[in-house]
Amino acid sequence: MRLPMELEPAPTAPADPPTRAAEPGTRGRCPGPVAWERYFSRSAHAMVPSEVRSLFSVAALPGIVSLAGGMPDVSALPPETMAGILADVVREHGPTALQYGSAQGDPGLRDSICSVMAAEGISARPEDVMVTVGSQQALDLLARVLLDPGDTVVTEGPTYVTALGTFKAAGARVVQVAMDRAGVIPDELAAAFHRLTAEGRPAKFFYTVPTFQNPTGATVPAGRRAHILEVCRRAGVLVVEDNPYGLLHYDAAPTRALCADDPDRVVYLGSFSKTLAPGLRVGWVHAPAALTAKLVLAAESAMLSHSALAQLTVDRYLRTEPWQERLGGFRAGYRTRRDAMLRALSLSMPAGVSWTVPDGGFFVWVTLPEGLDSRELLPHALAAGVAFVPGTGFYTDGRGTRHLRLSFSYPSAELIDEGVRRLAAVIAAQL
Repeated sequence: MRLPMELEPAPTAPADPPTRAAEPGTRGRCPGPVAWERYFSRSAHAMVPSEVRSLFSVAALPGIVSLAGGMPDVSALPPETMAGILADVVREHGPTALQYGSAQGDPGLRDSICSVMAAEGISARPEDVMVTVGSQQALDLLARVLLDPGDTVVTEGPTYVTALGTFKAAGARVVQVAMDRAGVIPDELAAAFHRLTAEGRPAKFFYTVPTFQNPTGATVPAGRRAHILEVCRRAGVLVVEDNPYGLLHYDAAPTRALCADDPDRVVYLGSFSKTLAPGLRVGWVHAPAALTAKLVLAAESAMLSHSALAQLTVDRYLRTEPWQERLGGFRAGYRTRRDAMLRALSLSMPAGVSWTVPDGGFFVWVTLPEGLDSRELLPHALAAGVAFVPGTGFYTDGRGTRHLRLSFSYPSAELIDEGVRRLAAVIAAQL
């Protein structure tokens, strides 16, 4: 008869291996360093620093005017406003705000997020929204849920650099489709889908930033949006719409989201990092119920739950503050900075340099004259006291050498003018 577990005799431990006397001069010496590379997974080996992130430490040095990072101007948000909201949240909801929560996110915030998305034409239900740690976590969770190693993701070329890293870390193959000033070219997209299917590796989804794109600033017009959705429907390809800048429009009303016209096939990613504060790390994903359920499970395994304090803070801000009015003030400030950059480019840049004129967002995409390489230009620019992001970082295959990205969201108009003048002088010296 088998004894109960607590009464079973402990197994006999194997005999200790024979000991060996330490070699002379080695007693107490630490073993050599661990060769960590041999322990890393394939996905870890695929993780490499992006050209954008690698620049941050250099761009932050004294004397450097950084036109590189796309950081929002958090100083435009009155600190006393957030201090009051945080105090109210802790005072009124302390036990909830400081406790674990649901991996899907606070129900009240998810309801408020539906109201935010309504500005872009999306009719959403709270149960189809999941709160994330910025929209970047949503990308990571989508990669975990939708991608197997060897799957194919189609993106615009160029596109958001960290999305490329996320897809690569998931083991996916990324195929980039050409853009023009109005975004991805639908016929090129259809041709890519057809070619990939014929090769036996059809696209799993199409990742796009269709509004004030990072890095080009381009916005896809309404007619082309409908064409893109039709191309994806015919090919049976899902769409992942990343839209962190959609409410930062300068000249017109918000652009209607792709998700508004095809909510069953378009997964929408949003974020408060650009419209409130990135330090709160609150974003969201809107998806059909079946996908949302899997994303919640993936989030639970990754982090259990999100910060309830951050979520309740954002929700209270949306419910008690005139956030639409304040967002109008943010847009005015960014528009002033954009205009300063466009003016400086027009006054300073040598002949042969061209650039985009964004209607919103944070970025201008610059094209250099033939024969110049933005990567080779960067050390000269840093020596002259200005930082930018080379265009190659937004491609997977080394393209983009004649391009660079400039951000106008963070520096003052005076610093933007100075930074562009420094850059223009560097470019002129290389011609």
